[in-house]
Amino acid sequence: MEADDNDYDWDSQVAEFEKSKAGVKGLVDSGITNVPRFFISPPEPDVGVTNVGPIPVIDFRGIEDGGSRRAEVIEEVRQASQKWGFFQMVNHGVDTSVMEAVLQGTRRVHEQPREAKAALYTSDGAPDVRFYTINERLDEGDAASWRDAFSCKFTDGVLDPNLIPSVCRNEIEDYMKELIKMRDVLSELLSEALGMSKEFLGQLQCMESEYLTCLYYPASPQPEKTLGTVEHSDPTVLTVLVQDDSGGLQIKNNGVWIDVPPVPGALIVNIGDFLQLMSNDKFISVEHRVLSRSSGTRVSVACFFYPRGVEMVNISGPIEQLVSQNNYAVYKQVNYIDFVTHYQKKNVRGGHSALANYRLIKN
Repeated sequence: MEADDNDYDWDSQVAEFEKSKAGVKGLVDSGITNVPRFFISPPEPDVGVTNVGPIPVIDFRGIEDGGSRRAEVIEEVRQASQKWGFFQMVNHGVDTSVMEAVLQGTRRVHEQPREAKAALYTSDGAPDVRFYTINERLDEGDAASWRDAFSCKFTDGVLDPNLIPSVCRNEIEDYMKELIKMRDVLSELLSEALGMSKEFLGQLQCMESEYLTCLYYPASPQPEKTLGTVEHSDPTVLTVLVQDDSGGLQIKNNGVWIDVPPVPGALIVNIGDFLQLMSNDKFISVEHRVLSRSSGTRVSVACFFYPRGVEMVNISGPIEQLVSQNNYAVYKQVNYIDFVTHYQKKNVRGGHSALANYRLIKN
């Protein structure tokens, strides 16, 4: 069926796709040559090549307390978080073999037969472990991402490992142990980059839960019409991403899409919407996307950090120490659950941060 067919029944086509529990990989395996309409993203004007340069790559060597480069790295983190909302880390201490293993585990878990994944396939975000393509409801006019996802929810850092499929269980467990240590390092550096003590964000317990998403991007028969991941910002506090060497990730900087090329051994960090709110716009959360490809398969693993369970219902707002007569509060106070709920209702189409709903009007 053509994308401009007025008789296209959006809801039934989405429902039929979801009922198959086969995901995007299932569509590709079936040999389709035209993508379903609900995967088609509106074209964007070509803004051409710009001279804004690559996002920062920060060398974390020497960041220990009293280390020779700690102050320098804190300043680099501050600048990257203020100007880009993204940076890549090298020499970060996470073993490259663990990173490679979780990428391989991602490929294995997605390349299982459909029957092995169907029982965990759901668009409902409640289960701790699930497969999905469409997250929550996809309304007519929205565009689905041309990728499949397998996610594990670690509320307060805890998840029963027996819920994770055996084909990737050990790899995810090992990777999460490393990321928790990395989270603590980043918490300190970001705290100091905000001008606080290194313990500040840790004491707020704002990054004590994790949502790990293993992403699988099959080739698209019409890559010019689809996006691997549609344009969005992350509603969470912080994201750490490991990607394979195939590329495709882009961020928006001053209205221009910028490639985030793979760097061997690097982890990517991006500021989430909720940290932008907490930092009173000192750090920025930016829109990003993944391009589709005509051949090959891309895999990546994103870990989203968000508050501890008891903190999700507590009211948060701009950090008190960052507000003064000269630096007014930019945002209303809100609890994390309400913030994310608003995001899920309003941000499906992509490019519409939940932050706008909580921004105060300047007097």
